[in-house]
Amino acid sequence: MASGFCEDCSRLLEEFNFHLRKVCREFERKIKPISRELCECTCFSVSPESSYLRRKRRKRSLSLNDEELQLHEEESLQTLSRLSASEDIELQKTAAMFYLQLSHHLNSPLPDALLEPVMNLLLSSDLDVQKTISLSLVNLLVKNNVCRASVVEMGMLVPLLDLIRSGDSSAQSHSCACVCLLASSESNREAVMLEGVKPLLALAKSYDPREQQVASWALLHLTHSDWSRRLLGDAGGFPVLVLLLQGSDSEVQFYSCSALCNISSARELHRKLLSIGSHFLLKSLLTLASSSVQKKSMQACRCLQTLSQNDLIQEQLMELDCVLPLQSLLKTSSAEWRESAVTLLSALTSHTPNKAVLVSEGLLEEVGQLLLHPTCSSVIITHSCRIITDLSSCSEGQQAVMEARCLSGLLGALLSPSLTDDTLIHLTSCLQNLMTQHPLQSELSVMITSEHVSRLVKLSGRSQNPQLSYNSAAVISRLEMTGETLQLLKPHYVAMLEYLSVFLQNKDLKFQQLGLVTISNLKTDGDFSSLLSGGEVEDQLRTLHDQTEETRRLLQTIQPLSPSPVHPLLPPHQWLR
Repeated sequence: MASGFCEDCSRLLEEFNFHLRKVCREFERKIKPISRELCECTCFSVSPESSYLRRKRRKRSLSLNDEELQLHEEESLQTLSRLSASEDIELQKTAAMFYLQLSHHLNSPLPDALLEPVMNLLLSSDLDVQKTISLSLVNLLVKNNVCRASVVEMGMLVPLLDLIRSGDSSAQSHSCACVCLLASSESNREAVMLEGVKPLLALAKSYDPREQQVASWALLHLTHSDWSRRLLGDAGGFPVLVLLLQGSDSEVQFYSCSALCNISSARELHRKLLSIGSHFLLKSLLTLASSSVQKKSMQACRCLQTLSQNDLIQEQLMELDCVLPLQSLLKTSSAEWRESAVTLLSALTSHTPNKAVLVSEGLLEEVGQLLLHPTCSSVIITHSCRIITDLSSCSEGQQAVMEARCLSGLLGALLSPSLTDDTLIHLTSCLQNLMTQHPLQSELSVMITSEHVSRLVKLSGRSQNPQLSYNSAAVISRLEMTGETLQLLKPHYVAMLEYLSVFLQNKDLKFQQLGLVTISNLKTDGDFSSLLSGGEVEDQLRTLHDQTEETRRLLQTIQPLSPSPVHPLLPPHQWLR
């Protein structure tokens, strides 16, 4: 070697040099933050006064006051441009935090010039900077402090879409919110579709499950508004979401199913959803409804329930034999699963052509068992009542209701102390409806016990909830007044007279009529007649009778008016036309 060292010495010197450089780099790495903190302290500044003036000048140039922002716009722009373009992450964070505070306090439009540093910050290599600036942009867009067209023209959609791929939930939420807000502007529609939606749809078709997750999550956020749903449909997004239902990744399936659930809430989009051939959407949703993953199954049921508002979709669901998998869900141990299934089935029973099929499929037997379950929830009771009411309206349904223990389930639910008034209204309405059908009326009159009568009388006195009061009293009035029934009612005559007095004073004729029917049914019982005699209710009956007679007399004095050849709604100048 030219140095004159032997081979071994040269090798050792090279190793020494290598380790020395390594130690120096490590020392530099450790000392650098300490040095930075020392430099920031006024003790090491050239002049404490000049450092104070610099900080004051920077604070003044980044003022949050609207008027000061306008007065010092050029100075603010220069400072922000310098900070956002800096390679120092701390300086970028300072600029991003300024925009975040500005987005909270600004009450006037932000000049387009001050939007330029935002683009630099969106392109930062630091994720915290990107999250802060994207949140600032969301706030400014929500408050209409920035021109949405300007945001798109500056090319911010590209870094926003890159943030969606970041894997950070906050960054993804902020960027999706920005894209949705930008999509709501008619002038941006084409640009957002080309630069925002279509790249997401392309990403959704990827074979990489992670990329599919990101894309389906972002597409879900584009289905929360009418504008973005229509935009997604125009871009061909619906078939992509339906195809994602068939994927192997549970999260992708859940996100795409949730997106389709939001889309199906707009009935005008049903035709476009159904145009995806051969019942593909409904088949995919029914498959998901039978999934062992609860959140996927429940979301699929919700989506099918929303779609079932369409009669054509109901017909297609019945053609696909949807009842059996839904009945299987009614037997699961999970209350949430049972609630999802019974809610969808109650929607199907409201469609008249489905009723006979649903009865023959044994749905009422499953509902009867469901009502007898010890953990029967308000949701299950409400929708079970709807199913029983709908299916009992057909001749096959009445017999099935009696055989399926539905009546036992309803009467058992009536005694539950934890039901809300809304649930009780559905329950008593169902019982009242069943009491209008002779075979069911007889069966219920035999099955009812003193506990049921006590509960119904108590609910009839709920004057603060007129509908619940009416329904409960109507059930009592329709009981077959046998000797056994009268014995059950006797202990409650005083309480019954109290609510009957309220009914007779009600301005609503249906309450008055129900009161009269109940009194007429019970008057044959001597004990009731004794309590009625000379009491307040008898006085009200007499007053009501006198009013009715006076009304009848007045009506007799009025001759029926002969039909006029002139249309009464037409003005005089049109009579001869």
